[in-house]
Amino acid sequence: MSATHEVLNQAPPLTGFTTADDPALLEALRRDGAAGAEAEVRELGARAGSPEVQEWARTAEAHPPVAHTHDRYGHRVDEVEFHPSWHRLMTVAVESGQHAAPWAEGGPGAHLARAAKFYVWAQAEPGHGCPVSMTYAAVPALRAEPALAAAYEPLLAARSYDFGLRPPLGKRGLIAGMSMTEKQGGSDVRANTTTAVPAGDGSYVITGHKWFTSAPMSDVFLVLAQAPEGLTCFLMPRVLPDGTRNAMRIQRLKDKLGNRSNASAEIEYERAVAWPVGEPGRGVRTIVEMVNMTRLDCVIGSAAGMRAGLRQALHHTAHRRAFGAELIDQPLMRNVLADLAVESEAATVLAMRLAAALDRSEAGDAGEAALRRLALAAGKYWVCKRGSAHAAEALECLGGNGYVEDSGMPRLYREAPLLSIWEGSGNVAALDVLRALGREPAALAAYFAEVDAAAGADARLDAAAARLRRLLGELTDPGRAQLLARRVAEQLTLVLQGSLLVRHSTPAVADAFCASRLDADWGNAFGTLPAGTDLGAVLERARAKDAR
Repeated sequence: MSATHEVLNQAPPLTGFTTADDPALLEALRRDGAAGAEAEVRELGARAGSPEVQEWARTAEAHPPVAHTHDRYGHRVDEVEFHPSWHRLMTVAVESGQHAAPWAEGGPGAHLARAAKFYVWAQAEPGHGCPVSMTYAAVPALRAEPALAAAYEPLLAARSYDFGLRPPLGKRGLIAGMSMTEKQGGSDVRANTTTAVPAGDGSYVITGHKWFTSAPMSDVFLVLAQAPEGLTCFLMPRVLPDGTRNAMRIQRLKDKLGNRSNASAEIEYERAVAWPVGEPGRGVRTIVEMVNMTRLDCVIGSAAGMRAGLRQALHHTAHRRAFGAELIDQPLMRNVLADLAVESEAATVLAMRLAAALDRSEAGDAGEAALRRLALAAGKYWVCKRGSAHAAEALECLGGNGYVEDSGMPRLYREAPLLSIWEGSGNVAALDVLRALGREPAALAAYFAEVDAAAGADARLDAAAARLRRLLGELTDPGRAQLLARRVAEQLTLVLQGSLLVRHSTPAVADAFCASRLDADWGNAFGTLPAGTDLGAVLERARAKDAR
């Protein structure tokens, strides 16, 4: 080989690591009642970082799904073909209970344990997390119709991935999708024009066009359509009980910005058969249960993406030399990496706290339910927005090496905006914060009870909480309230993250967060933490032990 092709000063491949080597994650499990799941989370994290699973992720992304509308003879089939690696990823996700298993298996910490598994496994490949998340989220919505829930919930929660076109009640396990948005309405689902007409036997026939149907290969879907009583939620199977295919016509798969492994489709319903879920005319109220669960996964997924990007940045800079020293030892790069680490841990600690609140609310804790209602909407707004900025900065730590597909960083960068858009983009989430504040006075009381658990521990946090209280006092004018909605959502999240870090993280991380995010000793980009920050301690906590 020519000497000009000798490879020098390049980081070795990052494989054989574990995504569970994360103090913030493991501490949350032990703190909030899911310590019993730690061994399983660690095992799943080690598998996520294995060379085998990394190859599954690469090939699932390199071979996108293909829609087949007809077979060779001209018959409608409306099927989506996936690479075998996709099915391998889905099999592990389902068998490890990342889908609807917590609803059936229950027990203390069940949803937190599931959130931790979703977090570590999503770092391997995020695209297949979409149907996993929707299957998880479908159960509470489906419970609005007890007869349907009794039939379908055990299969949605079963730890069997049973892919293929067969009647759903005859399968070993089911995957659920959702079909809400239309081209004329987007987030305004009340503008939907898809119609549902009673068939006389308890079912409805649905006709219309859906602009985004997530995971069109799923077994069943929650669908919104205009019934005679108004907008209603329906359960629609791909295959009818008699074995015939429902009239769900795939028009095309979306050529989308984000991951390439998952499929999103435009669907045409030609008198497709479905059964109502919940009270007719109250479809939004019914499906909001699903939306809230997928919003939780948006926060978890964003936190997972930040952790994955941070890992890549730490690995590269630890092995790359420039200007006479390793990048990770150079002061400015250390500031950038520590800043990314602080953002990542703040996202993780909030995501796990929200999952713990779900556990407690399911156990009947009204205060935790109120906290989750407000903090989830605010967290969805802010954490998911920070994901894109974080991905861009982490990519930049790799320089040109990060800009090529082989690094995996472009995949991370493309995926980040999805989580801010999915289940309501920024304005929708911020306005939902206002609705929570207006409709549930207990939510704000629960929020400040959580924040004030750290009162007196850090003067900067106390001052930020006081400023937030004053800001909330400006919401009495509805017009001004909407103008302030984004700022309110941002500050609610930052103050809550600050409280969590002050109570549960190391002093170096909490100090860096409070100084920068709460006390404004920070610039407008990552890498501007204030002088005096203990960068070494922050980086020591962030660095994976097996990636040094």
